[in-house]
Amino acid sequence: MYLNHIVEAIGNTPLVKLNKVTEGIRGTVLAKVEYFNPGNSVKDRMAFKMIEDAEKAGLIKPGGTIIEGTSGNTGMGLALAAIAKGYKCIFTMSDKQGKEKQDILKAVGAQVIVCPTDVAPTDPRSYYSVARKLNAEIPNSFYPNQYDNLSNTAANYESTGPEIWTQTDGKVTHLACGVGTGGTICGISQYLKEQNPNVFALGLDTYGSVFKKYKETGIFDETEIYPYKTEGIGEDILPQNVNFDLIDMFLKVSDQDAAVMTRRLAKEEGLFVGWSCGSAVHGALEYAKEHLKEDDILVVVLPDHGTRYLGKIYNDDWMREQGWL
Repeated sequence: MYLNHIVEAIGNTPLVKLNKVTEGIRGTVLAKVEYFNPGNSVKDRMAFKMIEDAEKAGLIKPGGTIIEGTSGNTGMGLALAAIAKGYKCIFTMSDKQGKEKQDILKAVGAQVIVCPTDVAPTDPRSYYSVARKLNAEIPNSFYPNQYDNLSNTAANYESTGPEIWTQTDGKVTHLACGVGTGGTICGISQYLKEQNPNVFALGLDTYGSVFKKYKETGIFDETEIYPYKTEGIGEDILPQNVNFDLIDMFLKVSDQDAAVMTRRLAKEEGLFVGWSCGSAVHGALEYAKEHLKEDDILVVVLPDHGTRYLGKIYNDDWMREQGWL
């Protein structure tokens, strides 16, 4: 038995019980460990589906170029799909992303263009704008736009959600997941709520992002937007993949709490995961302390791998510079 290409290894990631960091928590907390995907993140699922759906719709032809704005993980998934299917890749990234992410994308053959973080999404220098501009200029190019491309949500509805339902024998009661593009939490939540409408979906946001206030008030408050360090969650826009009806509640997690929990997961659980994984677990446990009951099963999605963050949160000197160690 062998796979015809590495992309056939996407999905069927393990569900692992958290034991040490959950001390004092009632109920069971399980981690969906997405770094077992070949590109080491949950984004492999939706990246491959966006390309497959684009091919079916005739949006990209053989020999074409995939152009996307990414914080790193979607780019990796798209790059693996591109290698399997013979496409070229150009990715735009904000300059707050670690150098490891740039180097990993270059290693799999992508061209990487680094753009400033501290500009408005509509600014021509933003990584959103640069990706759109390149798409307009380069013939036979496809801009997946993971934020508004509903294949993102569909991929998690079709794969991650059913996996969690099966792995918990249909006993899952709570879902916790960081929210960036929104496709992961909304796809999983939609599937789980169709099986059991009482499943509670907790979205983890970060300070400097608009999601929590928008959910609670319906107001897009630009004063909520300011630079933050955590990579991969929070937004200064409202992506179409964020369906607020499928997310019951948001909690915000600070950069420091997320970084510290990420390092705890490595040392105490043996889970060498990425920064937003710490956000998800810290927020999930804050919620669980107040609300989880003995028979409840909370599944928290751990989206990516620690190799993306070696120069930052796994670097003692960097952590000391932030005052977090």
